[in-house]
Amino acid sequence: MQADYSFIGLIMGASPVVKVVMVLLLLASIVSWNHILRKAAVIKLARRAADEFEKRFWSGSDLNDIYRSVVQRRDPATGMENIFEAGFKEFARLRKQSNAKPMEVLEGSQRAMRVSLARELDELDTHLSFLATVGSTSPYVGLFGTVWGIMNSFRSLGSVEHATLALVAPGIAEALIATAMGLFAAIPAVIAYNRFANDVERLDSRYDTFMEEFSSILHRHAQE
Repeated sequence: MQADYSFIGLIMGASPVVKVVMVLLLLASIVSWNHILRKAAVIKLARRAADEFEKRFWSGSDLNDIYRSVVQRRDPATGMENIFEAGFKEFARLRKQSNAKPMEVLEGSQRAMRVSLARELDELDTHLSFLATVGSTSPYVGLFGTVWGIMNSFRSLGSVEHATLALVAPGIAEALIATAMGLFAAIPAVIAYNRFANDVERLDSRYDTFMEEFSSILHRHAQE
C-alpha cells in the first residue's frame, strides 16, 4: 500500500505527541483570530466614538446639554463619553454642596475621570496579553513538536537494516508541519499585538489630552 504524503496524510500519520501539539497550535490560532477580529472592531468603534464626541464637545454646546445627551442615549457610552460623564457627574454633585471649595470640586471630578479612564484602558487591553503569549510561545511549542517527531523518525531507524532517506523523510516532514503551524499561529498574533498596543496607546493619549482640556474648563466653571 502506497503511503500518503499529502499535507493531511502527513498530519494524520504523525505521532500522538505531535498531533497534540498541532491541535493546541490550531486552537491557539483560532482563538487568536477571534480576539484579533473582535479587538479590531472594538478599537475602530472607540476611535470613531472619540472623533464624534470631540466634534460635539468642541462645537460650543452647553456642558449640561452634552451630559444629558450622553446619559439619555440608547447605546451605552464608551471611551471619551464615559470619561466626560464621570467627570461632569461628580463635578455637578460636589458643586451642589454649599461648603465645597473650587479646588475640592475639581479634584473630585479629576479622580472620577481617572477611575473611568482606568476602566476604559482595562477594557481596551483585554485579550492583548493572550495575543502576546501566543506570539511568543507558539514557535517554541511547534519546535517541540518538530524535535519530538524527528526523534521518533530516527528512533524508528533502529529496527531497519538499511536506512534510507525515503524511510526518514516522511517523519521529518510530519515534524516540520508542527513548526509551520507554530509560525502560522505566532506571526498574526505578534503583528496584531503590536498594532493594537500602539492603537491603545494612542487612544490613551487622546483620553489624557481630553481630560486635561476638560479639567481646565471645569476649573473655570468652579470659580464662577
